[in-house]
Amino acid sequence: MEELQKDLDEVKQLLEKATRKRVRDVLIVEQRKLETELANKQQLQAGESVHKPSAIVPPMSSAYTVKIHNYGWDQSDKFVKIYITLNGVQNVPAENVQVQFTDRSFDLLVKDLNGKNHAMTVNNLLKSISPENSSRKVKTDTVLIMLRKKTESKWECLTQVEKLTKEKKEPPSLDSDGDPSAGLMNVLKKIYDEGDDEMKRTLNKAWVESREKQMKGEMDL
Repeated sequence: MEELQKDLDEVKQLLEKATRKRVRDVLIVEQRKLETELANKQQLQAGESVHKPSAIVPPMSSAYTVKIHNYGWDQSDKFVKIYITLNGVQNVPAENVQVQFTDRSFDLLVKDLNGKNHAMTVNNLLKSISPENSSRKVKTDTVLIMLRKKTESKWECLTQVEKLTKEKKEPPSLDSDGDPSAGLMNVLKKIYDEGDDEMKRTLNKAWVESREKQMKGEMDL
């Protein structure tokens, strides 16, 4: 830019001394070219100074989400307590530990812990809870979720699915005719009648899949 400015100044000096029209025309064209080139360079330099960062900031890495599968639980008369072990969770900002409660479920999301997001969803809780009175606490390497029971009663397990699995493993009670399959159907019917809409959809899906496998086996025979 400094050299361009010197060239432009010299062309202006020659233009002042020139007396021939043809010479003046040539100098005027050269003057305009130099002025345009100088203006473009000044504009480019100004743009770089505006957009150039004062310091190099490394791009933030987008954390991926991992599912939490391991947890422990306990209960008192009023609360079901869920214990989730996450190393260093006490070091993340409080707003990074988020829990959403519904009448029969909860969702936990811990953001940006050791470069990862950690998520846990539990649906079909065994019994109803009070979302507005449920909460979470962050302790050293642990998140404690407090589910406020709607009614003070002992929970056999945490979810309806666990209860169904447990009852499937137990020998079904026999009916008056001594038919084990009828006893099993009675157990399933009881769970279906007592379950919520999601549990009923789960049982219906399982029944349809069982019938499809049975029909396929008969066709193969």
